[in-house]
Amino acid sequence: MPTARTAPAPGPRNEATLAGRKPTFRPEVQGLRALAVLMVVTYHVWLGRVSGGVDIFLLISAFLLTLSFVRKVENGQSFNLLPHWLHLFKRLLPAAVVVLLGVLAGTWLILPQSRWPEVLDQAWASLLYRQNWLLADTAVDYYAQDHSGASPLQHFWSLSIQGQVFILWPLIFAGAALAWRLLRRSRWIAVRNLGYRSVLLFAFAGIFVASLIFSIDQTAGNQAYAYFDTRTRLWEFALGSLLALALPYLKPGKALRIVLGWSGLAAMLSCGLVLTVDRSFPGYVALWPTLAAAAIIVAGQSGSRLGVDRLLGWKPLVALGDNSYALYLWHWPVLVLALAGAGIPSPGLGQGLCIVGASILLAVLTTRFVEKPLREWHWPKLRTRRAAVVVAACCAVLAGPVAVWQTSITADEAAAAAQPRELTPGAAALAPENAGKATPAARIIPAPAAMKKEWADIDGLCTDENVPSDPMLAGCLQNTKPEQVTKRIVVLGDSHAQQYMAALGPIAKEHGWEVVTLLKGNCRFGAESPERDEDCNAFNRASAGYVMEHRPDAVFTVASLTHAEAPFETDVPGYLDGIRQFTDAGMDVVGVRDNPRFSINMPECVQKHGADAPECNVPVNESLAESSPLDSYRGKVDGLHLMDMSDFICAGGICPAVVGNVYVYKDDNHLTKTYVQSMVPMFEQRLLAATGWT
Repeated sequence: MPTARTAPAPGPRNEATLAGRKPTFRPEVQGLRALAVLMVVTYHVWLGRVSGGVDIFLLISAFLLTLSFVRKVENGQSFNLLPHWLHLFKRLLPAAVVVLLGVLAGTWLILPQSRWPEVLDQAWASLLYRQNWLLADTAVDYYAQDHSGASPLQHFWSLSIQGQVFILWPLIFAGAALAWRLLRRSRWIAVRNLGYRSVLLFAFAGIFVASLIFSIDQTAGNQAYAYFDTRTRLWEFALGSLLALALPYLKPGKALRIVLGWSGLAAMLSCGLVLTVDRSFPGYVALWPTLAAAAIIVAGQSGSRLGVDRLLGWKPLVALGDNSYALYLWHWPVLVLALAGAGIPSPGLGQGLCIVGASILLAVLTTRFVEKPLREWHWPKLRTRRAAVVVAACCAVLAGPVAVWQTSITADEAAAAAQPRELTPGAAALAPENAGKATPAARIIPAPAAMKKEWADIDGLCTDENVPSDPMLAGCLQNTKPEQVTKRIVVLGDSHAQQYMAALGPIAKEHGWEVVTLLKGNCRFGAESPERDEDCNAFNRASAGYVMEHRPDAVFTVASLTHAEAPFETDVPGYLDGIRQFTDAGMDVVGVRDNPRFSINMPECVQKHGADAPECNVPVNESLAESSPLDSYRGKVDGLHLMDMSDFICAGGICPAVVGNVYVYKDDNHLTKTYVQSMVPMFEQRLLAATGWT
């Protein structure tokens, strides 16, 4: 982040100026930056919440950038955009690359192999300043209380947005300068007399209004995506630019400066506690911290011992502001890696202090030995191409290890997939004829890097007569329609129904069945129930309406519900009432027993402790009910056919993470596609036996 230098502040010369700072240095802005980063760190480490501090960073960066470019125009200097961008990223990249390399080392030492590909992908995205778009596309929950499972590079989203704006804003300044020069040739005196600041004012006011409206709309409709969307954040930068343009004309008296400063500080510090920042940003609610910071900047140097600038200009706080960029870079990966290494979801007071202390130490070292020397290095300043060489060298220092590591992971994935099938029998190892037989030694499949691909495949969106009329069911999917359809099946439920498509799909293809899926995450099918949220109840109503309209031959569901804690398995709320309308209409309903759910990530457990570790082989009585909930359904609804595949998931009183050299689970509760595919023969046999189909 650029140093806090602005137009000369009102009031007497400050200690920072006397200590060798430029006359335009504003210590209260540097102190404001320090408080903002402390808010971010404190809220992340101890509160597990978003503070609003990042929004203040965004405003300050645009504020400083605007002052710098306006000075250039008003002093008759040229923009020299390419040299400006190169020298800017020459200052920003070295510290970022050092942190990225540190994260790669920590990832290799601490994180399980299944998380390596994600970190490597995000390393590229962070280096290229597009991390926010990567996170938006994957709808990452940045506010999850358990940071031990988060990516150590997640926080680069805000730096990516800043980098994008650092490219966009100078183009706006240059465009405004061109427009201003053209307007000076106008016939109309009012237009001809417009100053450069006025042109910028119109430009940034338009960006502010358009982006804020867009932000409010997107935050209401898809907040998880909007949080990382550059377009929803542009208004925060525009507000900083408007503040910089208006500041020379804002001259509050001493008393008003005192009130503005302390009011802004109180509002800024309380934002994350008073508001549900994590679920409502970056819509209009983000006006709270940004306007609070703006009030502090307008207050400036009050000239009073009672002003907030006395606190913000405090030397230790200003010094921390000098290290704020590096502290922001380091605090999140230190937190995530420390929690992952300790195996805890959140730190206590002492642990948190150690994390903060380590982050500050790393920040000071990075600023002192990396950021500052390269910023002051004279050689790249002499020629533009020299700055380009430094930027390219920084990128190469990171790109080399990342590319080599990714190549190695790809080779391991290919080697695991190429093994003979008899070495990885999966569920077949639990078949009665194989009871007691040792599984041959082999690599466990799928390779950790392939785990993200382990969702069951469904061919594509519904077509022709299968397209739902209800927009709520727009995610309707189906397998490729057979040339001759012998049976039509609709799959209802959530991801636990989807995972069985890895078995039902191939079986349907062999028998000429057409399969349509209507699925919603964390929404098990059943009649309306207060135990479900309204979205799920509405989706289930729409799904049932689709079934009654299309009248398939059968409906496939998951008929029990597992939990990570006791009771480990229960009935599905309203299950029998939900399916009775189908059976009354003459349709078959297949209800399969749910698979276990755990409190740990099972493949990561294996990667940390080994497949035979006790913690990766959970007793069945801590995974499933002693008596299957399906037993209570029997005989109550004609046309309901029940299936239980749990003996091919758990055996010998244990629910293991690995069976027959195949990972059973892709996380803490979903079966891998590879494992379900190994169940196909047994699944087909039991499905046909339960239903009487041929």
